[in-house]
Order: sequence, then structure tokens, then C-alpha cells
Amino acid sequence: MAAIASVSFAVLSQISERKSGNFSTSSSTSLRFRGFRFTTSSSSSQAMVTRAAVLSDVPPTVAETKYNFLKSFKRPIPSIYNNLLQELLVQQHLLRYKRTYQYDAVFALGFVTVFEQLMEGYPSSEDRDTIFRAYIEALKEDPKQYSEDAHKLEEWARSQNANSLINFSSREGDIENILKDIAERAQGKGNFGYSRFFAIGLFRLLELANATEPSALEKLCFALKVDKRSVDRDLDIYRNILSKLVQAKELLKEYIDREKKKQEERSGSQKANETVTKCIGDYQYIRR
Repeated sequence: MAAIASVSFAVLSQISERKSGNFSTSSSTSLRFRGFRFTTSSSSSQAMVTRAAVLSDVPPTVAETKYNFLKSFKRPIPSIYNNLLQELLVQQHLLRYKRTYQYDAVFALGFVTVFEQLMEGYPSSEDRDTIFRAYIEALKEDPKQYSEDAHKLEEWARSQNANSLINFSSREGDIENILKDIAERAQGKGNFGYSRFFAIGLFRLLELANATEPSALEKLCFALKVDKRSVDRDLDIYRNILSKLVQAKELLKEYIDREKKKQEERSGSQKANETVTKCIGDYQYIRR
């Protein structure tokens, strides 16, 4: 059997280091415990908590995120799907807990597109939906929001053409406002973390709007204030991954079909032997 092609996503980012806080040197004693600061007056005979403030969110480790996923979905996953899911989960964990991360609908559309491509042909559609929920919840996000936002963008894009899609900033509407907000944040007016999922989301919008002209992607990137070179690079990687994934699934299907045929042949041969044995037994009984 030919070797199944190895499919790998590149690690997109690293977790940012958390900033350490300073302890107060004044007469009040400042204590820190798991992200909270409690200030007590040294002049008081009884300690009184006067302030409790969350100073920083301590992100879970990659191991904790993977554990949460496996805890939610306990059934075995075929290796061709499981290996990619685990690697994808690690990468999205790094994105999710990056300091500049902020969820947006284009990112969600990109992820949902990748997930659907990856899980196409999965043996159980019910398990596929359960895996999706377990995956997103392991990242402490809302799978329903991902699905709904991706669906809204898909429906909106189907009603657009290249010009209307690119000129979103000149119109009002829910999706138009989402894209305007992304453009503002990409200019530095808020958190914006570019990622491969975002690039795939842009590609999906153009695809659904039938905006096939080479200049459409460039114009949309300009309108959203994102670097087209990064988008081009990530889309090339994405297309290459899809190609390898299709080849791997075809090889897997051929292997399964071949093993099924061998099993049927063995079963047929066994039945034939049983029939011959029975006939011989009947013949010997008649001769008596």
C-alpha cells in the first residue's frame, strides 16, 4: 500500500508572555492570589478586604485544552482525522490566547470552512457535529456563535458581487458593520490578530460572491487594511493542504475498499467450503 501523505499545518503563533505585576511598598500590604489582589490596612487589627481586582487572565496550557477536548468527546477518532484535529487544536490554542486575539466573524468563517473540509467524509455526521462542539468549547468559546456567524457571512456573500463586496464600507448593514470594525482594528484602533483562518474566511467570501477576478482579493485586502502578501502565502499553503488531504482520503478509501473486498472473498470461500463439506457428508450418509 502506498504511504498516506503527511498533512501538516504550520504553527501560526506563540503565546505572549504575561506581564508581571508590582507589589505595593506603601503602608498597605498587597497580596496576590491566582490573579486577584487583596489590599489590607496594616493599621487595622482586623484585616479587611478593600479591593479585589482581576489583574490578568492566566491562560490554560495546551495540554489542558487538549484534555478538555478529549474529555468532551471520548469516542475514538480515525487517525487520518484525529492527527489533523489535534494539530489544528494546538495552533488555534496559541491564537486564542495570544494577547492581541479578538474573535470576529471572518475568522469564524475561515475556521468553519477548514473544519468542514477536514471532516468531509467522516463516517458519522452526528459525531462530526459533536466533535465540532467539543473542539470549540475546549477553547472556551461558543460553537453556536461560530456556526451562526459563519452562516450569516455565507448568506450575505451569496447575495453580493465583486463590487458590492469590496465596497462594503460605503453601505450600512450588520455584516458591513462587522467588516468596518475589522478594518478599524486592523489599522491599530483595537486588537486585531491576523491569522490563516482569517485569510481563508476572506477567500470564502470571494468564492461565494463569485468574485473570481485576480484583482478582487487585492481590493478586498486593501479595504480591510490587511497585508495581501500574507493572505496570498496562507492561501497557497491552504490549497496545498487540501490537495494532500484529498489524496490521503482517496488512499484511505482505496485501502478500506480493498480490505472489505478481501473480507467478502474470505467469507465467500468459507461458505463454499461449508457447502462442500455438507454435500460430502450428505453423500456419505446416503451411501450407508
